[in-house]
Amino acid sequence: MKKSIIIFVISFTFLSCFKEKKSNNFTFSTWTNSGKEFDKKLWEKKLNYYDSLGISEILVGGSPKILKDIIPLANKKNIKVHGWMWTLNRPGDTIANKNPSWYAVNRNGQNSLDFRAYVNYYQWLSPFNPNARNHIINNAKQLIEIDGLESVHLDYVRYPDVILGADLQPKYNIIQDKELPEYDYDYHPIAREQFKKIFEKDPIDLKNPELSTEWRQFRLNAVSSLVNEIILIAHSKNKKVTAAVFPFPEMSRQMVRQAWNDWNLDIAYPMLYQNFYKQNINWIGFATKQGVSDVDFPIISGLYSPALKNPKDLEKAILISKENGASGISIFTADNLNEEQKKVFIKLKKTILKE
Repeated sequence: MKKSIIIFVISFTFLSCFKEKKSNNFTFSTWTNSGKEFDKKLWEKKLNYYDSLGISEILVGGSPKILKDIIPLANKKNIKVHGWMWTLNRPGDTIANKNPSWYAVNRNGQNSLDFRAYVNYYQWLSPFNPNARNHIINNAKQLIEIDGLESVHLDYVRYPDVILGADLQPKYNIIQDKELPEYDYDYHPIAREQFKKIFEKDPIDLKNPELSTEWRQFRLNAVSSLVNEIILIAHSKNKKVTAAVFPFPEMSRQMVRQAWNDWNLDIAYPMLYQNFYKQNINWIGFATKQGVSDVDFPIISGLYSPALKNPKDLEKAILISKENGASGISIFTADNLNEEQKKVFIKLKKTILKE
């Protein structure tokens, strides 16, 4: 009898947890930028627009001061505000720029401040440098302290792309059929020294570093420990932490050294930009389902509006995300939707958001 009671309690607990994860209302959200100055009338207009589309959460990139000004206006519309933070990629960071030793280093020995892979705004700090880590944590703390902020939303919390999406490689006139040294980070002196202490070898001397699971995991762990440290601080202040991540964990590990299934997140926002990888709309469903199965926290499917200009594609992308277990979608970005795309949101607002 006692054994039966224990089994029942365990089963009930499992079902309750499962139901809690799946019973969340499906939501619409969007990434957006605040601009350099707060404009009350502009934000009232934007919030009215978001509300008309059924968007109930916004991930806003901007200064803590501007976020504090936006939150009371958003509250009037029952729209939650998240603080969107560029984490390890820090273009124009005037404090970091004065400290070149803070930056990640590629296999050629170039730091990310001097050699900017792919684009000029790729300026990546090293998760191995203690001063760089403290700087990042202090940036997060500024958001954590904002009253009424729904979450600290981490982005660019990874390394530079060691492999670009298939559709992006021709754009930069690159063929990446293997891991090229100029895009393979982080050979920071501190990382190399720490690795040598454990494995008695310098990763710079590895003949085929891409085959070393230890070297890959070592770098994954540096990012994961940083994220989980931020989460620990945020949760101690009753603040959530969410993150924009690559499509699903195995793909993320390979392409950008990001193991987001090892993070203690509240919600993940996988960026399922199918056109970057020369994939169809069905791939969004596959990637959503994989992400949902890999983690025990909710998934919000990130969709890329320029690749979904056909309203039928946009509607299918939203519905297939929901069918495969997503708790919502986030569009990048609602600010540039065409009229037909807006109609899709208004239509689905009246159906799936009411379920």
